[in-house]
Amino acid sequence: MRARPLLSVVVAAFNEEGNLPRLYERIVALDGAALGADLELVFVDDHSGDRTPALLRDLAARDPRVKVLRFSKNFGSHKAFTAGLELCTGDAAVILAADLQDPPETIPQLVAKWRAGAKVVWAVRDEREGEPWLGRLLARTYYFLMRRFAEVQPPRTGADFLLVDRQVLDVLKQAPEKHTSLLALIQWLGFTQEQITYTKAARQAGRSKWTLRRKLKLSIDSFVSFSYFPIRLMSTCGVLFALTGFVYAVVVAVRALAYGSPVQGWPALMCAVLITSGVQLLMLGVLGEYLWRAFDETRGRPRYIIEERINC
Repeated sequence: MRARPLLSVVVAAFNEEGNLPRLYERIVALDGAALGADLELVFVDDHSGDRTPALLRDLAARDPRVKVLRFSKNFGSHKAFTAGLELCTGDAAVILAADLQDPPETIPQLVAKWRAGAKVVWAVRDEREGEPWLGRLLARTYYFLMRRFAEVQPPRTGADFLLVDRQVLDVLKQAPEKHTSLLALIQWLGFTQEQITYTKAARQAGRSKWTLRRKLKLSIDSFVSFSYFPIRLMSTCGVLFALTGFVYAVVVAVRALAYGSPVQGWPALMCAVLITSGVQLLMLGVLGEYLWRAFDETRGRPRYIIEERINC
């Protein structure tokens, strides 16, 4: 048995050569007495094209606590975190991005909540330094919609920096979903969940890889995985359109029979046809999103492919 618990720090990195050396220094400099645990560092390289792989190989050669996985192609940060969580051997694991926006010095606070009995501890963003107003607006809109229409209740201001207990990690392995939000899945699992607050720092080096396209995909994945609201909305729209059509037909019939008013309205008819067709195509698109994800899950392709392993 281990004399002290083992804490795994899982880091996802994609073209982060400017941040990795400083991140490693800040992690290993954490107060061991405050942590009360030994460290294991798991770095997952999401097929970087800069010096990130070389830097990670150098860290692994110098420090046996460092484990490195390299993907065969870019699978995305959530897949990288998933791979790291499946590989890590700690009694608990901390999910941490490599961009230094989430300060490693916050980890002792997460550990303290964990020692007090929490199975999942979220570091909730109190402030976001250097974030443009549009980004903050989109983030708050996403979290509002998830809280309102999905089966999970994420923090209102968002959280992607957290600690997960070994019991939760073992259960997480039983949910090998591909098109989903890892963070929403952890929320959905339940268990005792606590939170702390911190200030998310501005990026120190490089540029964010979290593009609008990636954000939109994550949003769609989240709703398809954890909400039936789009399907329910489609049914509601169908009922409303049917009722509207029925009411309009009654109005036209009454006017024609009671007042002898001729049936007119070519422009109105075209508007109705175009609007109805557009809504139908939108509904088919929503169904397609659900069907595609169901089909992709049945094919059994791996969620990620590991090209290289170091110290593991």
